[in-house]
Amino acid sequence: MAKRQKKIHTEKQSEQITKSVRELVITEEEKIKANDTGGKAFRKEIYTFPIILLGSLLYSFGMNVFLRPLHLYSGGMMGFAQLIQEMLTRGGISFERFNVSGIIYYLMNVPAIIVALKRMRRRFIVKTLFAVTSITVLLSVIPIPESAVLDDRITNTIIAGLICGSGIGIILWGGACDGGMNIVGMLLIAGKGKGSVGNIGLITNIVLYSIMLFIFDPATVIYSLIYAVFNSIAVDKIHTQNIASQVMVFTKLKDTKQMQVDVMGKLNRGMTEISANGLFTGENVRIFLIFVSKFEVNKLKRIIKNYDEDSFIVETPVTRIDGNFIKKIA
Repeated sequence: MAKRQKKIHTEKQSEQITKSVRELVITEEEKIKANDTGGKAFRKEIYTFPIILLGSLLYSFGMNVFLRPLHLYSGGMMGFAQLIQEMLTRGGISFERFNVSGIIYYLMNVPAIIVALKRMRRRFIVKTLFAVTSITVLLSVIPIPESAVLDDRITNTIIAGLICGSGIGIILWGGACDGGMNIVGMLLIAGKGKGSVGNIGLITNIVLYSIMLFIFDPATVIYSLIYAVFNSIAVDKIHTQNIASQVMVFTKLKDTKQMQVDVMGKLNRGMTEISANGLFTGENVRIFLIFVSKFEVNKLKRIIKNYDEDSFIVETPVTRIDGNFIKKIA
């Protein structure tokens, strides 16, 4: 009888927590929608624009200073833009040392951004337009050296990939996108919750460079592919929204209901509770297992510490998660 009453009490408590979480999730979504249509959200995220500008500067610098002097090609939509500029040059249209691939890239991005308008938040689109515009301007004004900065071609290629990839990663971390195939990648992640921006870009590049084998010499394609590999590695290392983490929270709190509601409601993440005993103290301990993106870890820690300053929190990187795990792109 006692066990049955305890079970009923636990089920009622679980139902109350679930109801509270749903109400909080709805409230958070309403806040996001309300802020997204006004200027409040942009004022809160004004700090991200310098971050996006820094990422755009890094990308443009790596492209013009390290990649272009090697006559190599970027991947995705920018690769096609470079290809169009090269074809125009071969056709007799001289641009001298001026890089018009940024302008071509901007024009090619217009259809992709129009599609994204229907599925992405307004602030994401505004920040993405800012990133694409910054890249276009910077690619046009940063001078291209007549020869490679370093003597070794492979070193220049790797440095170009790391610098450009870091720039793109910083843009993504700032809640924007550099345009092109990365918008497609982020839309796929948002829709299916699977994949990574870097991997999607790498697959696209393999297709692009396979086509380029029929136009350029194999060495150009191979070095361009090496650039793409290091670019995608740098993107996924910095784009922390794309990296999963397992967090274990140890707490001695008797009542954790409100803490659970805040974590699940504000982060839209599930929690698993484990009851345990401390062998040294003999006290009852509650352990919560939570899977979040690395980008969300600090927010999770702030919520936990708000309720229990003495809580013990362990974060472990996760290589792969199969199942219903939501990837949040921004």
